[in-house]
Amino acid sequence: MSAIAASSKDHKVKEPQPGQAMYGCDHVERLFNQDQATINMSIQHYKTILRALFDINPRHPQTTKDMDGQVFVSLTPTYLCLQCPSTLTEEDVPKHGNKKSHRFYVESRFGALYCQMCDDIVWDPTFEELRLKKLGTGSFYGSRKRKHEELFAPDPVKDAPNYIAANTTIATCKANGLRGIYNAGATCYQNVVLQSFLHNPILRNFYLSDGHQSGSCDTPHCLSCAMDDMFQEFYASETTNGYTAANILSGFWISENKAFENLVANKEQDAHEFFQFMAEELHERNGDGKRPENGSEHTCNCIIHQTYYGKLQTSTTCQNCGGVTNQAQSFLDLSVPLENLTQKRGKKNMANGDGASSARAQNSVTLQECLDEEYIKSDKCEYRCQNCNSVQQARRQTSIKKLPNVLSIQLKRFEYKQGRNDRAQKIETPVQFPLQLNMLPYTTRAREQNLDTEYELQRSCTYDLLCVVVHVGDMDTGHYISYCRVGDQWFAFNDHKVELAQKSDVLNAKAYLLFYIVRSLS
Repeated sequence: MSAIAASSKDHKVKEPQPGQAMYGCDHVERLFNQDQATINMSIQHYKTILRALFDINPRHPQTTKDMDGQVFVSLTPTYLCLQCPSTLTEEDVPKHGNKKSHRFYVESRFGALYCQMCDDIVWDPTFEELRLKKLGTGSFYGSRKRKHEELFAPDPVKDAPNYIAANTTIATCKANGLRGIYNAGATCYQNVVLQSFLHNPILRNFYLSDGHQSGSCDTPHCLSCAMDDMFQEFYASETTNGYTAANILSGFWISENKAFENLVANKEQDAHEFFQFMAEELHERNGDGKRPENGSEHTCNCIIHQTYYGKLQTSTTCQNCGGVTNQAQSFLDLSVPLENLTQKRGKKNMANGDGASSARAQNSVTLQECLDEEYIKSDKCEYRCQNCNSVQQARRQTSIKKLPNVLSIQLKRFEYKQGRNDRAQKIETPVQFPLQLNMLPYTTRAREQNLDTEYELQRSCTYDLLCVVVHVGDMDTGHYISYCRVGDQWFAFNDHKVELAQKSDVLNAKAYLLFYIVRSLS
């Protein structure tokens, strides 16, 4: 028990009321049937905890340490031990109880008493009376009701705009969709993609404004209906406990789409593939029902095309006659190779005389360098020129003809080597990516070099980072986590756990998928 000084006045257990149990549970009864010192310390400590919950910075009781001693802020309820000063997560309560034999905790949101042996919130009359007094009057001693004039009398200090701005907190978590998703057995690759959908304002507005009429949808096991249900759960419910994406999972299990067969296996899968499969399925449920063909300039007005789809233009220039052939195609995301650029950087560093360890440290590349390789530089090729009516040497360059509202970028960290022994490897090269990304240099319009419209073009091509998906570990036993931005604050999502994150945490992550939203919509 914590060394809290006992009150000079002994605390009393609340007298039983007709039709009401005297104790919250048998374990509380045993606690109160010990000596008076134990009763005093238990009630005094409970008061101290309630003061910490309701009188001090509300962020304090949500701050805890994990079993490794790392401090973090939790968005789900924490549990303050009634018998020592520890603040614990739900997962750490049993470990703490078994180690210290401490069995009673106070839930951080409402101050309710939790009994570990009952594994439930218990409503003990003695503790509950203290909690209701604290909530109702702000005091454990007086119960005088404040007059209407006292409650609503003007206060020059507290009514001042500066005071209000300094003491106003952001709306409750339910307004922001801050909630984790339980891992249903190697489904972390699904959870990170679903979090990127949930914190995409375009998709959020679509589903929360009945963009998909799930009530009148006749499609059995419709994934878009499941998405609609999930958005409602995340944005219309006060709970911040983990969510079980059972409807999403069952949609894949029952789907007749052969491409989804690998996703139902109880092993780790590729988050990028899952993103593509989800986009395709949601397009079919909300769009024209046609599957986009590779290399085609497929257009559709569904929410997925409005959100993620852009267009590429490949220009092939004949080196003999100078003729140019343009071909456009739609894209869902940009896949950017890392291997060649990493090898070039490594050879350059070694040629400059850098040691092996120094060279590895300098082998990091920037996202802009990766995009330069794909959408600014040209490469040599052969093609049959219609003007020359023969095969000629040519240069081919790809640029972005139309940018999407949300730009998704895959950094190709997984390379598959074909040969006698087919094998896969993960590229661990650090890629530096910005919070704000200017995509104008990679567009077809940038080649026109029209200075009169350059400023407007730059504004329409500026993107803000929205979500980062990270793969941690090796290919076979790795794990996916993600970072999502809500307003100006970043959060880390690790399955059902949600924690505050710093910008430095995000920018230092080894990203696998990046989602940027055009600034005018962010």
